[in-house]
Amino acid sequence: MRYIAAIAAAVALAGTGAAQETRQARGKRVVMEALQALGGDAYQQMQNRVETGRAYSFYREEISGLSLATIYTEYLAPSPGKVSEREREAFGTKQDSGALLLTEQGGWDISFRGARPLDDQRYKNFQDSTLHNILYILRQRLQEPGMSFYSQGADVYEREPVELVDITDAANFTVTVYFSQITKLPVRQVYRRRNPQFHDFDTEETVFSKYRDVGGGVKWPYDVWRQRNGEKVYEMYSTSVEINKDLKAGLFELPGNIKILPTVK
Repeated sequence: MRYIAAIAAAVALAGTGAAQETRQARGKRVVMEALQALGGDAYQQMQNRVETGRAYSFYREEISGLSLATIYTEYLAPSPGKVSEREREAFGTKQDSGALLLTEQGGWDISFRGARPLDDQRYKNFQDSTLHNILYILRQRLQEPGMSFYSQGADVYEREPVELVDITDAANFTVTVYFSQITKLPVRQVYRRRNPQFHDFDTEETVFSKYRDVGGGVKWPYDVWRQRNGEKVYEMYSTSVEINKDLKAGLFELPGNIKILPTVK
């Protein structure tokens, strides 16, 4: 009962304290507080990241794939409305069970047989999910022309008082982010994107938890899970996260002699 009362008081206090702010000013303040909680300038100057842990993919709520995974991410110079990062996902204890390479030029599923280009929709899903991920937005997109922040007020999520902010870009695409009132960190986000097959909308939800200091005052969530239309699609449980590593040359490039396989249709 005391815990519930404390949450209610925090929500009420947030509403009272922000009464004189416009919704735009409150939204921008909450977002900037989140950036500072993640590490501020150190977070925005993060050049790369290496996450190691267990990754799970799901199909209709059943596990369709699980693996030990090491995910390498490298940030590029921001380009408005475009994904400005490269990612390589290597699987297996020795990173020898295949890999997924995602760059500004495209995506490839790499195995001992060669490199198979990802189909257009799978690559587009990666771009959409990245562009509208709050952790990416805070690193790469805050200064984009046309970005707006609109507070939806205070609420409670999983017994924790939160601030809700709609973040909308120049393409009029909105993601709603839940920020903890206690830690200021993002804990949940929800957005909708059009389904080209059924001509309706998919609702994608991502939850972030177990933030830890990963060096230089930067924080990153060790547990991330995502669901689409209420069904689990992805979970990542990291055992280690490191930033600003000296990554080997060519990590985000296809070997020149690799066989390019036909795209699966």
